[in-house]
Amino acid sequence: MDTSSLRLFVMAAERLNISAAGRALGLAPAVASARLAKLETELGVELMRRTTRKVSLSIEGSDFLPYAREILAQADAARAILGGKDTGPKGTLRFAAPSTFAQLHIMPLLPAFHAQYPDLTLDLRLSDTRFDAIEGSFDLALRSAPLTDSSLKGRKLSDDKRVLCASPDYLARHGTPETPNDLNGHHLIAWSSAKPRGLISDAGETFTLDPATMICRTLVDDGDAQREATIAGAGLSINSLWSVTHELEAGRLTHVLPGWHLNQPTVLWLVYPRSNVLTPKTRIFMDFLIRHLGNRPEWSA
Repeated sequence: MDTSSLRLFVMAAERLNISAAGRALGLAPAVASARLAKLETELGVELMRRTTRKVSLSIEGSDFLPYAREILAQADAARAILGGKDTGPKGTLRFAAPSTFAQLHIMPLLPAFHAQYPDLTLDLRLSDTRFDAIEGSFDLALRSAPLTDSSLKGRKLSDDKRVLCASPDYLARHGTPETPNDLNGHHLIAWSSAKPRGLISDAGETFTLDPATMICRTLVDDGDAQREATIAGAGLSINSLWSVTHELEAGRLTHVLPGWHLNQPTVLWLVYPRSNVLTPKTRIFMDFLIRHLGNRPEWSA
């Protein structure tokens, strides 16, 4: 089986664009389409469905994709063992992550990563809204939620403790809550779902924070926007410590009800589809992130 055709298929599956995959490999669109069609003929299945509007993976293509990745990984490893000149990891890694976390903590690491692995390209898909790691054909994704999806495997990056915050100016104008019951009537900058959230004290007491009992005029779906609105004094908000640690240290934000935090076992997980082979490039990026960001004590303090 021709590994160059397999590489074209994998890149086309990741981009859902045969022409773009071909260009990345130095092939004209017509040549790329012909080579992929030849691979499908050899395998006896349609790997990708083409319409005039889009390209998508077939069921057979989705099943075959992890094996194609494994064949390429084994071929690259074999060349490295034989002493080939270019033995480092290559290719494109599709990585999905919450935009807020990526901007604060991953973007500053990119120069060091690219200096260490110059032949790896990171295709970053960043959004604070929920994504589907399998549907998106990602090699690796960062999730800040309990790992309950049986179709995913993962490694823990760090704790994700969440606390109530407000600006000193807001608290000066509206008063500082001393108990959870004092939250009633306060302004709340809520996530777009605006659903009740459970709080728990260091002593084990519980409380339900219900936006319906508060003044909730600002709904957001972006962590940066939520943090900046809180700093501006628009109200209270629940934030991950990794998002507001610097603001708390600098005094731009105040930890409200410091003996309480969100009653949810949230953890930052690096996840990948269980059906995927953990390729060298994925393992390298995963290890890099854990080495630089793993188990940060200030995110769970």
